[in-house]
Amino acid sequence: MAAKLARIGIAGPRDLLFHLPFRYQDRTRIARIGELELGQDAVVLGQVELADIEYRRRRSLLVIVSDQTSSMILRFFHFSAAQQRAFQRGAWIKCYGEVRQGRQSWEMVHPEYRLYSERPPDAAEAALTPVYPGTEGVSAGLLRKLVAQVLDNELGDLRECLPATVREKFQLPPIQDALQTVHRPPPDADTEALLAGTHPAQRRLATEELLAHHLALSRFRQKHKTRRAPVFNGGGDGAGTVNAGRAGTVTTGGDTVNAGATVTAGGDSWRKLQTQLGFQLTAAQRRVIGEVLADLQTAAPAMRLIQGDVGCGKTVVAAAAALRAIDSGYQAALMAPTELLSEQHRRTFGDWFAPLNLSVEWLGGRMPAAARAQALRRIACGDAQLVIGTHALFQEKVAFHRLGLLIIDEQHRFGVDQRLALRNKAGGDGGDSTGGNSESTVARHAPHQLIMSATPIPRSLAMIFYADLDISNIDQMPPGRKPVQTVALPNSRRADVAQRIRRVCRDRQQAYWVCPLIEESDKLQAQAATETFDALTAQLPELRIELIHGRMKSADKEAIMRRFHGGDIDLLVATTVIEVGVDVPAASLMIIENAERLGLAQLHQLRGRVGRGAQQAACVLMYQPPLGANAKQRLGILRDTGDGFVIAGKDLELRGPGELLGTKQTGLQQMKVADLARDRALLPTIEAIAKALRAHADGAAAADAIIRRWVSARESYAEV
Repeated sequence: MAAKLARIGIAGPRDLLFHLPFRYQDRTRIARIGELELGQDAVVLGQVELADIEYRRRRSLLVIVSDQTSSMILRFFHFSAAQQRAFQRGAWIKCYGEVRQGRQSWEMVHPEYRLYSERPPDAAEAALTPVYPGTEGVSAGLLRKLVAQVLDNELGDLRECLPATVREKFQLPPIQDALQTVHRPPPDADTEALLAGTHPAQRRLATEELLAHHLALSRFRQKHKTRRAPVFNGGGDGAGTVNAGRAGTVTTGGDTVNAGATVTAGGDSWRKLQTQLGFQLTAAQRRVIGEVLADLQTAAPAMRLIQGDVGCGKTVVAAAAALRAIDSGYQAALMAPTELLSEQHRRTFGDWFAPLNLSVEWLGGRMPAAARAQALRRIACGDAQLVIGTHALFQEKVAFHRLGLLIIDEQHRFGVDQRLALRNKAGGDGGDSTGGNSESTVARHAPHQLIMSATPIPRSLAMIFYADLDISNIDQMPPGRKPVQTVALPNSRRADVAQRIRRVCRDRQQAYWVCPLIEESDKLQAQAATETFDALTAQLPELRIELIHGRMKSADKEAIMRRFHGGDIDLLVATTVIEVGVDVPAASLMIIENAERLGLAQLHQLRGRVGRGAQQAACVLMYQPPLGANAKQRLGILRDTGDGFVIAGKDLELRGPGELLGTKQTGLQQMKVADLARDRALLPTIEAIAKALRAHADGAAAADAIIRRWVSARESYAEV
């Protein structure tokens, strides 16, 4: 039973107190049979008139029960002989179930019941009956019994963590009262508020849980500031030179290009790069770069989230930070969630850094053994100044010489423990990194962290889940970028869409056609990319069409993307592998198949692949009718706005924080009671309570107790 309960997060008796009901049954009054209504859930008290087996299409036990007003039938499809014998004529029975229409009278199918030899008291339950979320092998009745035992035996010993003065100031009931109300609501309780999760008792619990996460991350932030980090002033170690290893090389997966002479550290690499970019930085980019470089000049480890819409120019901000680290004599690492995106970063940074005589190393999961061994040697000895890769960067065999800056792209796609592993790759100040994860190594030298996200995080989420981070918003797009025109069309308009592709490609522009699956799936009934590729190839024979998906070899994907980027492909049929990172300025049309199956954030990411050139871009959201209300709302939002911050807020309202943060991943994101979409109104109160605790004499002890109750062992995952 303990193993089964562990599947729903119950490891001990106290966990049952915080395993809350998701609905309630009203068993507080006894209904007369003659007054029952169809579909009603009711408690009935009567006597057994007859119990007999009916042999029709399905064998069943029928029990006729009557009171002074009428009679009804209890029907059981699963029963034993002993159960049948227990229904003796004249026995009293109290039962609860849903009233259904039978052939001759009202029926209850498999009701909960209890038999009595004498008439029991007419009194029903004293409180509403809770129904708990369960798991296989744990019945609702058993969970109710277990929770009741804990309420009776443990609730009185539960500590009140919030000081009385704080509770009074913010009008919060004691936690014991709140739990008693949630598990055993009185008959006159506001059931609508309970079902909506907005009852004051539920708000009390949600407030404390949100406060616990906020306090845990805020505490980590303060702790993190006491650790030592390298100071990036662009002057190296004071010796005047940067250890550039093989002077003037740019290395990408084993391919070495001669790039000139050794670079001396003067802190001017970023100034030189700006003269070669070919575009002017926006005011928002300049502001955020200033914030980042100011962080890197302090001895406390920087922890900054850079968020901005698709195409706002986060990559050049990362380049400015990496150059400051390299000019100061340290290595920088950039981790991307997919090989395709990491390969694009390799090309972009390689093109930018080659004229500066700086080395860029790429580390992928599918590299040939010889190329991988060479890359690992260059990383370990410090020849690799910027290292780019996927999760392969935090594998055990990867040892950095002197990692000083960690850049994480699309951070919400990584598990918290994965980011922790890469952070722990940082070595000591003397450059003696072993590449392992020893806590002593990390304590000597913590890298600066720059986290980038093209999925903007609403402030309500950032307050709780990123309280340990400084946040910079790039809220300005490059000049000349036109909003992508977005329309939603049913699948029946496929022929019209194909004609639009033909017109676009005649104008020497390019198009994407995105499908959610690689192969046919009966379960999802979604159009497969392979099938779409074949159909479009036959329908548009004059166009150069290619197919790309995640199961292809890395080299094959890269070759196709290079050809698409170079204009050798007119139409690229793809899965969502192209969701992030692919930058093709000539692509002006995006078709998204089965758009109703994708979330707002993902749709917006895909749409962001077009509109990067001077021409007007368009996105067609194709759907399979009929559309559900939620899907219709999502597609409508995409049509109405291109603002990623607005879309992120709407996504939170529609689906909660899961899509933005990845609640399936390990870490602090998992909540027992609180719901960020529902409880956002509580967040100003959370900040105010945290401030009140800091000013209270017993505030530190109260914070300790709150964190232990709600976060406990998971607190270590905040240290990322």
